[in-house]
Amino acid sequence: MSWSARILLAVVLGGVVRVAPARADDTDTGAAVRPGLVDETLLGGRHWRLETAHGPIHIWAPPGYDGASAGIVIYVHGYGTDVDHAWTDHHLAEQFLASGQNALFIAVGAPENYREHVSWPSLGRLLSEVRRQTHLARPWGHVVAVGHSGAYRTILRWLDYRPLDHVILLDGMYGHEDEFDAWMKRGRGERKLVLVGADTLRWTEPFVREHPNARALDFIPEHLADIPEARRKASILYLRSQFDHMGIVQEGKTIPLLLRLAGLPRVTGNEIAAEPLPAPRVAATGDGDAPSAPAR
Repeated sequence: MSWSARILLAVVLGGVVRVAPARADDTDTGAAVRPGLVDETLLGGRHWRLETAHGPIHIWAPPGYDGASAGIVIYVHGYGTDVDHAWTDHHLAEQFLASGQNALFIAVGAPENYREHVSWPSLGRLLSEVRRQTHLARPWGHVVAVGHSGAYRTILRWLDYRPLDHVILLDGMYGHEDEFDAWMKRGRGERKLVLVGADTLRWTEPFVREHPNARALDFIPEHLADIPEARRKASILYLRSQFDHMGIVQEGKTIPLLLRLAGLPRVTGNEIAAEPLPAPRVAATGDGDAPSAPAR
């Protein structure tokens, strides 16, 4: 079945998006919605694009979304792009749909190079801004942060947010490894760190070797069932990528697969399986996002 046919099937099967109304303590009901708010149907789900003082935010609730059981997935792009281009060029909504997970998906702006400051140093304030502008109740399932490359600088600032229990670094561990180690230890076995390595092997693999409970695969498999159960359950899972630095986020396999490891519930009626996505709409030029040295 073609990708476009599968998307159409998901739209037909997905049903309505059940968005729970915000409770009185979830939203500042007196706050006006900012001008420029986009609220539209996308891939059978609901898509918002918000304008904020820290830059745009994209939010997507999949078809069949149930806020009562959903989790939250926050995606942070790497260097050399911005959130609007990452949303489009990396087909993020399509990849979130392919994961089949019941979550509120949020994509935020981040530094486009090592000189820029982190746009959202507080994850709590980010989620409050989403509630304020969309009036969505906060889902209380797992909170998952997914970051590509230089996105690790943003996720580092979020490690003090207690509900965050799952971090996925896509070729993104090349600095401050000790802080991720400390975050895992504070979780006392209740947190999960998933690492994908391509250009970051000289930082990622020593980190993995230092953790006897870490488990590794030397490739990114096609299907979740191809990851042995012991590795799926490991608190630290490392996958050496056969895809290059940008291919990890553009080829449409890695993100959906790893989101299925995050302990999120599946969306009812979404039986779509991950498969290759269309080629990126904008060809990478020079790959200014590839890590060369830790940004301290």
